[in-house]
Amino acid sequence: MTGLMGDQKKARFENAPSKVIHVRNVPADAVDTELLALGLTFGRVKNVLLLKSKKPHEPTQGFIEMEDKETASTFLNYYSHVTPTIRGQVVYVQYSNHPELKTEPSQHSSGTSKIIAAGGDFNTPYSADGQQAAVAAAVAKGVGKSNVIRAVIDKLWYPITVEVLYKIFSSLGTILRIVTFTKSGQFQALIEFSSSSEAELAKLTLDGQNIYNGCCTLHLEYSKLTTLTVKYNNDKSKDYTRPDLPSGPNENPFGGADIASLAALAGGAGGGASLMGAPALLSLLPQGGLLQANFLAATGARGGMGLGTPVVLVSNLNEERINCDMLFTLFGVYGDVVRVKILFNKKDTALIQFNYVQQAQTAITHLSGVKVYGKEIKVTSSKHNSVSMPKEGDENNLTKDFTHSPLHRFKKPGSKNFQNIFPPNRTLHVSNIPESTTEEELIDAFSAAGTVTEFRFFPKDRKMALVTLTSTEEAIDALVKMHNYKITESNHLRVSFAKTRTS
Repeated sequence: MTGLMGDQKKARFENAPSKVIHVRNVPADAVDTELLALGLTFGRVKNVLLLKSKKPHEPTQGFIEMEDKETASTFLNYYSHVTPTIRGQVVYVQYSNHPELKTEPSQHSSGTSKIIAAGGDFNTPYSADGQQAAVAAAVAKGVGKSNVIRAVIDKLWYPITVEVLYKIFSSLGTILRIVTFTKSGQFQALIEFSSSSEAELAKLTLDGQNIYNGCCTLHLEYSKLTTLTVKYNNDKSKDYTRPDLPSGPNENPFGGADIASLAALAGGAGGGASLMGAPALLSLLPQGGLLQANFLAATGARGGMGLGTPVVLVSNLNEERINCDMLFTLFGVYGDVVRVKILFNKKDTALIQFNYVQQAQTAITHLSGVKVYGKEIKVTSSKHNSVSMPKEGDENNLTKDFTHSPLHRFKKPGSKNFQNIFPPNRTLHVSNIPESTTEEELIDAFSAAGTVTEFRFFPKDRKMALVTLTSTEEAIDALVKMHNYKITESNHLRVSFAKTRTS
């Protein structure tokens, strides 16, 4: 139950715009470079400051100074949709009340700078130019390591091209060349940086991260190569120092070299990070990954570079019981649903458009094959990129726009909903319960969807409870019926799937 009862503070964004970002709830063992990595996606980081707690193992806080207010704004706008994490722990970001982080040589110890801020003076082993200092710190023990990184990509649910890799790795250094290949069915890539220090920072920052939420996981190690030879510039290989190279055939980016032999040479020691618990830098919009972080920061766009669609196709629905609102509520557990369209000539099939591609992928992952109203539904990616509304005067109950619905779960900055996305199961997490509401009243309300086998208020917060029904199917029906249920004149229940139970 402890995972459901975290009492973390919500992020606050009320401070005036500043180029300095305040980061709270940072893991006690975090390092400066991890703060740097949080901001690098959005532009140059001028400085960072990590304030260690006086009590061991307690969360700490930090500051990230971006180059200007515009990049700081992009940073916060992005993380209003996505939960930022460091070492898998959710952190909260907001504008700082400090206009900048000033540094001066400290008199306390050599090589240490003093950060002067409105709240006091703090010592930190960080120089006036934070970005270069972070690189230096990251590579202090990396002398002699290769400037070529070998990337092995697990759970390849989306196509990964050279340009996708470039968008991810170029934020951490100058990329000279990239080649990709498949060995024993495993997609791999070699990324050549201009220096070993950049390669070191990339490995430190990106190893174990997901390109997309829950998939395309990067396992990074140093290659034995120090330079790559690329014959063609195409979607499998590219030499960024030689834009004149021909596109050539796609089959062999190494131009006749034996790929298996080269792959063996490229590999270094070490088996890479474990896939379990690997954090996503973008946790499916509402969680997601590295590529979308770069893309959204650059364009503010939704959808994502043609590598997927925010629309899912749902088939084998029980056409007697489904409607647009019901589909909005169920699929809204996994992302902000913009539009729902039940097909006129095939009413057991619907198109559901999400705000973001990765939200659609999360819905597919969690809902395809789940039994809803007696039928196992199938959820797949649609060939469409959007759902069109009926022409004016031709409205019906089969298509509905939810763009401005107040029931979207993932629009509020710092919302715990980002952390609590779980597969359908028979236990529901219920919140926003009025203190005057009794256990009997709630059990009676949820019994409309099935048999309640267990009920429990949270010990320290009676505004939340766990409700267990006899099956996942009953729990789905209960969620659809009880989410936004008006239990008093001023309270509507909020219902989601809980973490701790399985069907």
